[in-house]
Amino acid sequence: MVLRGDFPPGARIPEIPLGERLGVSRTPVRLALETLAQDGLLEPIGAGGFRTREFTVRDIWDAIEARGVLEGAAARLAAERLADSRELDPARRISEALDRLVGPSLSQGQPPSTSDMARYGDLNGAFHESIVSLAKSPMLKWSIEKIQSIPFAKPTAVVLSRSVEGTLIAQAQHRAILDAIGNREGARAENLAREHARFARQNLELALAQPAAASVNPELGLALIRS
Repeated sequence: MVLRGDFPPGARIPEIPLGERLGVSRTPVRLALETLAQDGLLEPIGAGGFRTREFTVRDIWDAIEARGVLEGAAARLAAERLADSRELDPARRISEALDRLVGPSLSQGQPPSTSDMARYGDLNGAFHESIVSLAKSPMLKWSIEKIQSIPFAKPTAVVLSRSVEGTLIAQAQHRAILDAIGNREGARAENLAREHARFARQNLELALAQPAAASVNPELGLALIRS
């Protein structure tokens, strides 16, 4: 509801009416609001209440940049700590599934359909998780999960440019990251992962400037952004 914009940025969340709307007592509502506050979507206000956070465009860029730095470190560690090339098989299978998903559209010179976006987002998130797992660093994984609590920084909250070129670039970057890790090229893997995050930023910039020119995951939380 927050991500959809049911509560405008800066609006106080009414706990009792919300509980009545959801058909639950005040206790689970309170726990949910506290969790959302920990995730950075709400902020506490006086008298123990909460209001919806408001994000600036700079906040979004900073979140994506932070994700890129952390995922770059994960890709480098994955390359340095790779013990067997078969460890890459799960990530390779996800990359191939992404290719199969968008392949028919691209072969016809068409961008992915809106119906494919949810599946693409799920697979994209799984791909990023697989790279982080390859780093074999619980602390780095925890740090990435925290930054991804900001909706704009999640790989699952993907924005695909409504262009064949944009989709091809994203897929090529996935394959390049896997290639660098497989070849134990830590510095190259890190740079590629950071560049991949910058590409996500470029597509988000497009979504903000020209909403009709992009396919936007509804969970992205654009309603929370102050223009």
